[in-house]
Amino acid sequence: MYLPEHFAEHDVPTLHALIRAHPLATLVTAGADELVVNHVPLLLDAGNGPFGTLRGHVARANPVWKQFSPTLPTVAVFQGADAYITPSWYPSKAEHGKVVPTWNYAVVHAHGVPRVIEDPAWLLALVSDLTRTHETAIGSAWTVGDAPGDYIEQMLRAIVGIEMPVATLRGKWKASQNRLPTDRAGVARGLAARSDAAAQEMATLVRRPESP
Repeated sequence: MYLPEHFAEHDVPTLHALIRAHPLATLVTAGADELVVNHVPLLLDAGNGPFGTLRGHVARANPVWKQFSPTLPTVAVFQGADAYITPSWYPSKAEHGKVVPTWNYAVVHAHGVPRVIEDPAWLLALVSDLTRTHETAIGSAWTVGDAPGDYIEQMLRAIVGIEMPVATLRGKWKASQNRLPTDRAGVARGLAARSDAAAQEMATLVRRPESP
């Protein structure tokens, strides 16, 4: 990933927060003759390893779990807030007109070598954790135990677990840090005036005083 230092985010808790807020990863791994891309919700165990460990599962019918390289890292990409930035939000547009559009975004790349897990007890614990995490987030109380036991056993046989200790964690917060403070304020105001959640989230990132 092209990463100018002024857009680099190094704070591990901040990177972990984005992963938790946007857990659907784009999982990129090297196949025999092409890159293989899948979309997998992953749970983060922040306390396991220097950068945490990611856990999830894929369908047993998905050949990706047989294609993981034991040496070449897989990359899990977590996409946070993003927004188109119009030059009309920059006060400097009225001063000299030397402005162009851009796109702001926050993203985390987690690199590591996954291992495959087929143990039914591990898989049951994983899907229970996934369910608990995301049901709680939407205010629901459904649990894996609400489904018939034989049905859950059948579902577990149809999936394969993956666990990836994160060896490298990189974050890019492209949030107008390269603009003048007055232009950044204009971007924040423009984003805040929009109603979509991504624009509101990006407005917060643009206003962040600790942005690099």
